[in-house]
Amino acid sequence: MQADEMESSMESPNLEFEYGDMDTLPAELSELYSYTEEPEFVLNKDYFEEDFKSQVRGRSWVELSVEERRAYVMRLLDALEVTDRDKRLKVARAILYLAQGVYDECDSDVDVLYWARHNVFLLYHMGVFTALLELLNMEIDNSQACSSAVRKPAISLADSTELRVLLSIMYLMVENIRVQTEDDRPEWTAARETFRIELATPMCNGEPFALLLFTMVTKFCSMNAPHFPMKKVLLLLWKTVLFTLGGFEELQAMKVRGRERLQLAPLPEDSIRVVRAMRAASPPASAMELIEQQQQKRGRRSRRPLVKQDSLDTYNERDPFKNEEARDEDEDPEDSDSGIEGEVDPLDRDVIIQPPPPPPPLRPPTERLNFPKGLPWAPKVREKDIEHFLETSRNKFIGFTLGKMFSVKSCCLFFSDIDTLVGLPRPIHESVKTLKQHKYVSIAEVQIKREQELQKCPMTLGEEEVEETPAEVLYLGMLPNLSQYVIALLKLLLAAAPTSKAKTDSINILADVLPEEMPITVLQSMKLGIDVNRHKEIIVKAISALLILLLKHFKLNHIYQFEIVSQHLVFANCIPLILKFFNQNIMSYISAKNSICVLDFPHCVVHELPELTAESLEAGDNNQFCWRNLFSCINLLRILNKLTKWKHSRTMMLVVFKSAPILKRALKVKQAMMQLYVLKLLKIQTKYLGRQWRKSNMKTMSAIYQKVRHRLNDDWAYGNDIDARPWYFQVEECDMRENIEKFNSRRYDHSRGGPAGGEFTPVDNCLQSVLGQRVELPEDFQYSYELWLEREVFSQPIQWEGLLERP
Repeated sequence: MQADEMESSMESPNLEFEYGDMDTLPAELSELYSYTEEPEFVLNKDYFEEDFKSQVRGRSWVELSVEERRAYVMRLLDALEVTDRDKRLKVARAILYLAQGVYDECDSDVDVLYWARHNVFLLYHMGVFTALLELLNMEIDNSQACSSAVRKPAISLADSTELRVLLSIMYLMVENIRVQTEDDRPEWTAARETFRIELATPMCNGEPFALLLFTMVTKFCSMNAPHFPMKKVLLLLWKTVLFTLGGFEELQAMKVRGRERLQLAPLPEDSIRVVRAMRAASPPASAMELIEQQQQKRGRRSRRPLVKQDSLDTYNERDPFKNEEARDEDEDPEDSDSGIEGEVDPLDRDVIIQPPPPPPPLRPPTERLNFPKGLPWAPKVREKDIEHFLETSRNKFIGFTLGKMFSVKSCCLFFSDIDTLVGLPRPIHESVKTLKQHKYVSIAEVQIKREQELQKCPMTLGEEEVEETPAEVLYLGMLPNLSQYVIALLKLLLAAAPTSKAKTDSINILADVLPEEMPITVLQSMKLGIDVNRHKEIIVKAISALLILLLKHFKLNHIYQFEIVSQHLVFANCIPLILKFFNQNIMSYISAKNSICVLDFPHCVVHELPELTAESLEAGDNNQFCWRNLFSCINLLRILNKLTKWKHSRTMMLVVFKSAPILKRALKVKQAMMQLYVLKLLKIQTKYLGRQWRKSNMKTMSAIYQKVRHRLNDDWAYGNDIDARPWYFQVEECDMRENIEKFNSRRYDHSRGGPAGGEFTPVDNCLQSVLGQRVELPEDFQYSYELWLEREVFSQPIQWEGLLERP
C-alpha cells in the first residue's frame, strides 16, 4: 500500500480542469439517462413514427415547414388530454423523441443537438411545458401507484415509466433553453427570459416549480413514494435553480451591483478569474518518500556553501506560483511530513542558484492574469479587527479602553470608535492607517446592521421594502419545510456516497437504474455495476451543486437566509458527512471511469453500437479524470468552507472529527481550486492543532501562506484568537438562532398583525367597537355549539348568592 501510495503521489499529473456551472451540454444530456434505459430510445422512435406516418405521409420531420410542425405538435397536445394512461404515455414518448432531436433522421451527434434545440423551443412556444406540469402533478398525486410501490419488495425501472418520461422532457426543455449559444435567434432569447421568469414565479399551486421538485424529494425520502426517479428529479431541480437564480458568473455580477447599490467599495479582485489563473502545487510527500529522503541525508555534507546576496534577492522576488518539482536532499525532515512541497530553499543547494526558467503555462497566455510578483489575493480587514487592535493598543499604552471608560453613559457612542488615536504612539497610527486601507465591508455586515436597526426601531423605520427576487421567492416557499428539504438532500447524499455501507433501513436510490430482470451474464453484471456507480456519482454531483448554489444565492439575498440554511445543514450532520465522503482514496474517486462512451447519448442513437466486451468495459474512457467527480469534490469543499467560515464552534467540529489528515490526503489532487479550498479549511483550524502539528507540516503552512487570502492581523498560525474560547461556542450558535428567528418573525410572520409583530399591533380600546366586531367561529364549533352550552353553562351550578356576600 505504501508503494502504491508513493507511486500515485509521484505520478499524479496536473489536471486540466476548469470549474464552471456545468460540464459540456452533451455530457449533461447523457447523464440524464441510465444505460439500462437504452432500449427505450427505440421505443420512443417507434411511437413517434407510428403516429407521425399516420398524419404526414411521404415526408420526414426535418422536411416539414414551421407551420406544419406547429400543427403536428398541437395535435400531440390534444392527444395528451385523453383519459387512457397507455395512450397518454405513447404521446408523451413521441414528444420526448422530438425533444431528443429526432435522432433517426440525423447523421451525427451535432445534428441531434441542433434539432433537439430547435424542437425544444418549438415545444415551449406551443405550451407543452404547462401541459407536462399538469400531468406531473397527476402522477405525484397518484396514490395507487405510490401504495403499490410501497408494497413491492423490489422496485425497478418499470415502476416509474410515466414519471421518467415526463421528467426527461422537462429536463431537456430546461437545459436546452437555459444554455445560450452564439447563433441564438432573437425570439429564442426572449423565450429564454420568459421561461426563466415563469419557473421562478409561483406557477404550480401557488409555488415555484423548484418547490414542487423539493416536495418530490421529501416524499421519496419519507418512503411514501419509493418509485420516484430521484436522479432525474435532482438533476431537474439543480438545473431549475441554476436557471432561475443564476450561475456563478451571474452571482459575481449581482454581487458587484449589490455593492454599488449600497455604496460600498468595489471588490478588490474577480475571484473567479483569480482562481482560474492559479496553478496547482506539488502533491504531498508520501511515507516512502520521507523514508528515502532520510536515508539519503546520511551521506550529505555537513557544511553549506555561502550564497551571494543577489541570488537571495532574486529568489525572494520570484513568483510564488512557481513550484519546482525537484526536492533537495538537504531538507529538514520535520518540514517534509506530508505537506505540500513549496519553494526549494537556496541554502540547501550545493551551488549558487540562478532563477529557474518559467514553466510552460497550463493555459494560453490570454487566459492568465498577469499578477504582480506577490500574493494572488488582496488582504482584507474587518472593522471588528481594527476595533480589537485599537482596544489592545489602548489598554497597553494608555491603561484603559474606551468601552470600559464610557460604559455607563456613552458606551454606544465610543465602544466602536476606530478614529480616536489620542495618546497612542506614531507606529500605532501607521498601523491603523494600513489596516483602514485594506478595510473590507461585506454586504452581509450591512444587512446585519440594517436588521439590528429594524429590530430596535420598528415603528420609526417602518416596514422594510423587500425586493421580490427569485431567491426571495424561493426562500419564502421553502421556509415552512426547510429542515425537511435539507434532511432529505443529506439522506440522499449519504446513500450515494461511495464510503457508505448498505443498510437495511437506508434509502433505495437505485429504483430508476435497476432493470426488471437482473443480469445473468458476467458482461451484463459489469455493465450494471458501472451504471450503478455512475448513477450514484451523478446524484452526488446534483446535490452538491444544488446546495452550494442555494447557500451562495441566499447569502447574497440576505445573510440570515444563508445562516438558517447553514444551521439546518450543521444540525443534520452535514460536516461529518462531507468528511466521511473525503475519507477515501480521493485520487481513485476522481480518476474513476464509471462510464461507457459508446452508450452515452447522443452517440448511442446515431452510431452503430460495437460489441461490448469485458476488456472494453474495464478500460473505460481515455480521460485523465472524471469531470463530475472532481466537480462534486470542489462543491463539497466549498460547502464545508461556507459552513465553517467565522464560526468557531463549527471549526472545532473539524478538529474533533480529525479532519486534518483527511483534508491533507485531498491535497494529492493537483488541481488549484480544490487545493485552495482544502488549504482554507486547514488554515481555520491550524490554531487548534498544536505546535507539533504546525512544526511537522511547515510545507502545508507555506502553501497556505502562498495561496489563501490574508487577514492582516489574523494570527491563524498560532492560537491567540480572542474568539477561540470554548465556552463561547454554544452561545454563538444560540445567538445566531435567536437572530434568525427574530428576522423571520419580523419579515415573514404576517399572521400576528403585520410584519412588525404582534406586540406592536395597535390595540382597539373602544368597548362598542370591540363588541361590534364580527368573529369568525370555526365550523366544528358551530356544529357543537348547543352541546357546548349544555356542558359548560347549563350543567354548571351557579351560586348567585355568593355575589351578594361581602369578601
